[in-house]
Amino acid sequence: MMYDVVVVGAGPTGSTAARYAAKYGAKVLMIEEHSSIGTPVECTGLLSTRAVAECDIEPDDDFVLNSVRGAFVHSPNGTCLPIDGRKTKAYVVSRKIFDRTLVSMAVDTGAKLILKGRVIGLQEKDGIQVLSVIHMGRHITIKSRVVIGADGVKSNIARYAGLGRVDRVLSGVQIEAPYRSKDTDFVELFIGSNAPGFFAWTVPVSEDISRIGLAVEPGNEQNAIDYLKGIISLNPQISSRNSRSMLDLVVGGIPIGPLERTYSDGVLIAGDAAGQVKPTSGGGIYTGATCAKIAGEVAAKAARDGDVSGERLSSYEKRWKAEIGRELGIGMKIHDLFGGLSDDEMNDLISSMNNPAILEMITRYGDMDHPSILIKKLLNPMNSRHFIGVFRAFAKAVL
Repeated sequence: MMYDVVVVGAGPTGSTAARYAAKYGAKVLMIEEHSSIGTPVECTGLLSTRAVAECDIEPDDDFVLNSVRGAFVHSPNGTCLPIDGRKTKAYVVSRKIFDRTLVSMAVDTGAKLILKGRVIGLQEKDGIQVLSVIHMGRHITIKSRVVIGADGVKSNIARYAGLGRVDRVLSGVQIEAPYRSKDTDFVELFIGSNAPGFFAWTVPVSEDISRIGLAVEPGNEQNAIDYLKGIISLNPQISSRNSRSMLDLVVGGIPIGPLERTYSDGVLIAGDAAGQVKPTSGGGIYTGATCAKIAGEVAAKAARDGDVSGERLSSYEKRWKAEIGRELGIGMKIHDLFGGLSDDEMNDLISSMNNPAILEMITRYGDMDHPSILIKKLLNPMNSRHFIGVFRAFAKAVL
């Protein structure tokens, strides 16, 4: 079994990489470890409109469960910052159906797929990548000119290729539960020490059901599940509208900060496996799809030309960094700045931002995928001395 490109992992990043490799004429195989596409789910299922578009599909009732246009941001003392985008900014999706749609697109373009295939080894022999795979309980060997690792936060392909793994991984947990949403057009975000280093959220699936979750930095006294139990039972905004029952539970890791290098001889790493995730929101579909398209094209052309050296494949890293590298860098600085604020500082920040001029600026320039646009606007001189004081620290961290 010899291929031009083998993609390990058939999530949105993997299937997009496979589709683009096939689009550029490569003989492509996708290997998925699980027995079903789209499960288990390790995602909030909240995708920006740009993320859906970047996957080359239109929003469809088959996978879109709800659309949202803004957020209610709650500070630790209960102050609410209402952010209204005035138009649809994101979709709440069924990841199972969304992922299957993308895999079908890859297969329709010419990629092949095997399920229940676990890669247990990768070696280079005479310029060919040789994968050892356990498929349906049987050991098989698959050869490829290029391997694209899109196998998630615990990427074995990156490790086999000597590229390591992402060092910094947030712990995340989410339930789907009966919950009376304040407004199904808005998600709710809860910042502060109840979700140290990140935030908690409610994402409305319908008027009566929401996804409630949080992520936390590693090294805290409690695990993510304990923090979630705490915020569900103690935060009055959530506890008053939650029925205390649970329909679904997902647990996962959110990698932030890209790998030092995302290529080697015959290997490219993309998506969560490469740490190509927005540090401000934890979203990886837009960034993953952006990088996957480049990876698929670079891999296919390198295989076609018979040059799969690291030097040839390094163009992948140059290109993806040109596309999203600056945003990821700024996003990490924003993440670290906010993660280091005390509850009192969070309260002051939200209070400072809660005025019509600033809210209008957020509405006009806020972008889930490109936070630098809003940051530039917010760092301009403001009328409020208090607000300028808060953002002097912000500017020092970002610039």
